[in-house]
Amino acid sequence: MTPRVLITGATGFVGSHVVAAARTVPGLRLRLMTHRAVLGAPAAEDAGSGIETVYGDLADPTTLRGCCEGVDAVIHCGSRIGGDEPTARSVNVHGTRALVDEADRCGVTRIVHLSTASVYGRGPFTRLRPGEAEPRPASATSRTRAAAEQHVLAAGGVVVRPHLVYGAGDRWVVPGLVGLLRLLPGQLTGCDTRHSMIDVGTLGRALLGAALSPKDLAGVYHVNHPEPVSCSQLLATVVDVLRLPRAAPGVDVDTARERLADVPYALHHLGMLAVDHWFTDDRVGEDFGWEPGEAFPVAFARHAAWYRRHLAG
Repeated sequence: MTPRVLITGATGFVGSHVVAAARTVPGLRLRLMTHRAVLGAPAAEDAGSGIETVYGDLADPTTLRGCCEGVDAVIHCGSRIGGDEPTARSVNVHGTRALVDEADRCGVTRIVHLSTASVYGRGPFTRLRPGEAEPRPASATSRTRAAAEQHVLAAGGVVVRPHLVYGAGDRWVVPGLVGLLRLLPGQLTGCDTRHSMIDVGTLGRALLGAALSPKDLAGVYHVNHPEPVSCSQLLATVVDVLRLPRAAPGVDVDTARERLADVPYALHHLGMLAVDHWFTDDRVGEDFGWEPGEAFPVAFARHAAWYRRHLAG
């Protein structure tokens, strides 16, 4: 029997790349959940494509009824990023719990949940493996995503924690770095920290691999490219690939903090850059049947045109 996979957040940043990866698997049947618009009928299916689209709103658990009927695996990418904590909690915590309950009711055997390494809070984290640190989330988004994980783990599911995700659709990581660079009078110096990163398409393939793996999987996985990216290489690559103006060197981290004291988003990115956020997990390749792909400088260049259009807008 050909498996059927439900993907929540199917039109979002990561979810859309999971869908793209899934479309390359012959015979795989997909059920895509979106809250972008209410469909005219309970479900719309592309004739002969094996792709079904359903409406579901994590903030309204009643809309999830039946979403997991006939489903073998769920890839849960839907989440609320930003905003106030009550809204984030209604989607990330209560919505995830309702989805897990519905999956359990329908006999789903595999739940894969996209989370984030930000549930650990601010580093430094150097070669951190799953189980070596307890979550200490600092923001409303991270607190609610950490709480959502617990419902998935309690059900025997898989939780995937990437760190910095970049690529087409990214409106936070690289745009934030560009905003930071534009506010500094010179190049950032003395910042030799290391950061885990992953191309969004590669992350999409990892999530799909976890859902389809024949192995008995459960628990937390760190999913990033195995080679961390140094702060200096990260910033230099962004400047070179996106053809940003080159600034003279000479701004250390402490001076930068003083200059950015009144710019919270830039301070957030600087604080992240200033300490190691390096996460590792040797199990991912074998357990997910997954290849990490190209290193950051090469993979990032493939997204240059998208970033230029986005930043110009």
